[in-house]
Parts: sequence; structure tokens; C-alpha cells
Amino acid sequence: MPEFHYTARNELGAKITGTLDAANETEAASQLSVGGFFPLEIRPILKQTVTGKVRRVSDRQLAAFYSQLADLLRGGIPLLRALKIIHDQTSNTNMKFVLDNVYRRVEEGETPAEAMGRYQIVFGEIGVQMVRAGSEGGFLEESLVHVADYTEAQDDLKGRIVGALVYPVLLFCFMVCVVSAILLFVVPNFEGLFQDLRRKGELPQITESLLYVSKQAKGILLVAVPLFAGVVIWFRIWNRTDHGRRIVDRFKLRSPIVGPVYEGFAVARFCRVLGTLLRNGVPIVKSLNIAADATGNKVLIDAVQRTAENITSGSRLAEPLAVSGCFPRSVVEMIAVAEESNTLDSVLVEISLSLEKRNWRALDIAVRFIEPLMLIILGGVVLFLVLALMLPVFNMSSTV
Repeated sequence: MPEFHYTARNELGAKITGTLDAANETEAASQLSVGGFFPLEIRPILKQTVTGKVRRVSDRQLAAFYSQLADLLRGGIPLLRALKIIHDQTSNTNMKFVLDNVYRRVEEGETPAEAMGRYQIVFGEIGVQMVRAGSEGGFLEESLVHVADYTEAQDDLKGRIVGALVYPVLLFCFMVCVVSAILLFVVPNFEGLFQDLRRKGELPQITESLLYVSKQAKGILLVAVPLFAGVVIWFRIWNRTDHGRRIVDRFKLRSPIVGPVYEGFAVARFCRVLGTLLRNGVPIVKSLNIAADATGNKVLIDAVQRTAENITSGSRLAEPLAVSGCFPRSVVEMIAVAEESNTLDSVLVEISLSLEKRNWRALDIAVRFIEPLMLIILGGVVLFLVLALMLPVFNMSSTV
């Protein structure tokens, strides 16, 4: 029998959590009500099987799976036959293994969501929950189309961000490599040439500084590389803690130039996921908890979870979002109007599209600002090297 994790309030109003066995979520809610508890959230515990053999697949491949399955089901092909067709067509051995197991479990009587939920590392919680809602509500094909569109949009977003940052990152790496090569292999050759000027005390201070840095460069690299590696390892471990992640995520939101863009994309993901889930019949509290994770930011996750708790007490969505102070006022106002007109699901998707367009413009501006900044820094470094190496040469020629 499936196992469910629940969050509920007892007769005194205190929040409690736990697990129970039930045939479905309705039966789990009934068990809690009989026990005198008011259920706030009930979600199935999706157990991953054979974790050592299963790996993530790309968003593009996952979007293709959802789209193909929706097309086959709309064409009148039964679910098992559709899974078999996709299984035979896929060339990814990991995906083939997962689909084979999903097919066998559905054949044995499990629902598609239960079978896919065992491989949540592949299908994701959003995909599993939308398939569950579509299966229970009788609109599985539509749910699959929506989750395919969402997955494809996420893949496109990642690709565009990586593409926008490739040039600045390559320019920075090129600058570091060139400067390191000059310090390690070029500058030391000038030290013997400048010995006479050094003995006379006529060597410019800028050249002395460059020669000193060059002489210490190897030692600095021997210390800096392991130190940097140690800092990276420590930061990754510290960032996995709740306290560390909150500090880092708060810094991401408040950082200049990049912060507003990062916040905009996080809010856009939240609105897209929430709107898609609500459109597919997922209850609003469960939708909020799933959409909160889609933001990828601990500060925003905490704000959305507090909003979900307020909604269970009778509040509307816009009010607690406004109180949190983590969401743009324009977004909150649009959500408030959508709640009044009962068009929240469609408006949320429209908000996400509008935010993404605005964020892309802001990202383009930020990248355009970074590119000349990197060129200015590179030019400044080159100017420093040229002056440090050429000034003594000019002094030597004038003396001669």
C-alpha cells in the first residue's frame, strides 16, 4: 500500500507531521480527519528504486518524451502500447531502462504517476504531480503537453543563459592565462637586463613591483591553487546547510546588476510552475509547495511556504506574497486581480512569459556591461605590463 507524508494541525492548532499508509490521498485525508486532525498537506512518498543505475536525463530528452507520449495518447493508442513505442525508439540506455520498468509497473496495476514517481530523479516532482493530476482528472494528454512545454522552456532558458555568459567567461579565462604566462615566462627574462638600473637606483617602482610579483608568482600559485580548491570544497559543503544556503541565496537576490535578473527568473519559474499545476487541477497548497522548489532560492522557498500556511487559514494568495516582500509589487497586483476574476492559472503563465522577456532584456544589458568591463580590465593589465617593462628601456636609451 502506498505511503504518504502529511502535515496537519491538531485540535489545539499545533502543526504536526508524520507518515501513514493509505490507498490514495483521499483515504489518507479521511484517516487524519477521523483521528481529529486537520490536514494541511498530503503527498505520496515517492520511493526511488535502483538508484545506482538511474541517472538524470537532459531536459530536451525529457520534453521529447512527454510530447511523444501526449501525441500517442491523443492518437488513441493505449498507455502501455505508447510506453512500449517510446521505449523502442529511444537511444538513451538510461531512459530505456527507466521506461522498461515504468511499463512493467503500469502493467502490474500501478498508476502512471506511481510508476514514474519511483524514478523521480528522471521525471522530476513537477512532472510526476502533473501526471497524477491528469490521470485522476481525466486530462492526462493535456497535462503531458503542459509539462512538455514547461520542460522545453526550462531547457531553452538554461541554454540561453549559458550562451550569454560564454563570451565573458572565455575572455576572463584568456586574460588569466595570458597574464600568468607573462609573469612566469616573459618577465623573468628582463630581470638581468635591468640589473644596472637597479644598482644605480634608477629602476622605476612599477617595474620593481612587477619583478617582485613575477618572482613570487610560482610560490603564489603553489599556495593559491590548493587554497582555492579548499575554499571551493568548504563553500560547497557549507552551502548545503540551511543556514549557508539562506545567506548565499539572500546575497544572490541583493547583489547589484545580477540580483534583479536572478530574482526575475526565479519568480518567473515560480509563476509558470504554479500556473501550470493549477491549470491541471493540482490543489493550490500542494501546487505552492512544488512551485516553491522551482524557484531554486531558499529565501523565496521560505516565503512561499509561509504563504501556503496562510492560505490554509483562509487567506488569499496575493496578501501573504505581498507581506513577504520577496515578490515584485507588480506581480502581486496582477495575482490579486486574477484572484478576483478567477483566472489565476492563465494569468500566472502570462506573468511568467512577461517576466522572462523583461529578464532577457536585463540580462542582455548586464552581459553587455560585463563585456566592456572585462576589456577595460584586460587593457589596464596590458598597459601596466607595457609601462613596467618599457619605462626602464626608455631610461636606458636616454642614458646612452
